[in-house]
Amino acid sequence: MENSHAVPDRAADESWLRTYYFARAAASVAWILAAVGLATHTPTIAAGLLVIYPLWDALANLVDGAFSGGLGRNRTQLANAGVSLVVAAAVWVALPDMRHVLAVFGVWAILSGLLQLGTALRRRRLYGAQWAMVLSGAQSALAGAVFVVQAQAPAVPSIATVIGYAGFGAFYFLISALSLTFAARRRITSEAAWQQKKG
Repeated sequence: MENSHAVPDRAADESWLRTYYFARAAASVAWILAAVGLATHTPTIAAGLLVIYPLWDALANLVDGAFSGGLGRNRTQLANAGVSLVVAAAVWVALPDMRHVLAVFGVWAILSGLLQLGTALRRRRLYGAQWAMVLSGAQSALAGAVFVVQAQAPAVPSIATVIGYAGFGAFYFLISALSLTFAARRRITSEAAWQQKKG
């Protein structure tokens, strides 16, 4: 017998995920705009934004885990939040040496990308429409490796190096939100057609 709460629970979870993904995309765009408009010429603002980035990621993962069945059931989000908090502290310590900051961001991108990949694969089994998050996790890990290499280069990096990474993140979160939206609409249309045929 089908659980009467299964469909409402799934709908609520998918609604939360859509909201969460849209919020992550919007926050990333806001960070990029601040970085481009203010931080590129103001070191103090750039430093603040570089610390805020992992702090926001930690908060977002904690909230996502709590709203998705609790942190006990979402170990990858809990681990991601912990890693992001450590990274925020490490960035603060590394400033103003941007080579060290970029190396820290690189390690963070690798770890958070792998954890995001694990979360996306788990959610794919539950909700589908997670291909963008799978790609995002894999690309984050790859970008992290590139950051680590770039941190050793003669050219001194700046916050501009991180802007592109944030842009891809915003893109993937937006695509994931839209994918869930379209998948839910297709499922509702299919269920309505089945009910009509059955009736």
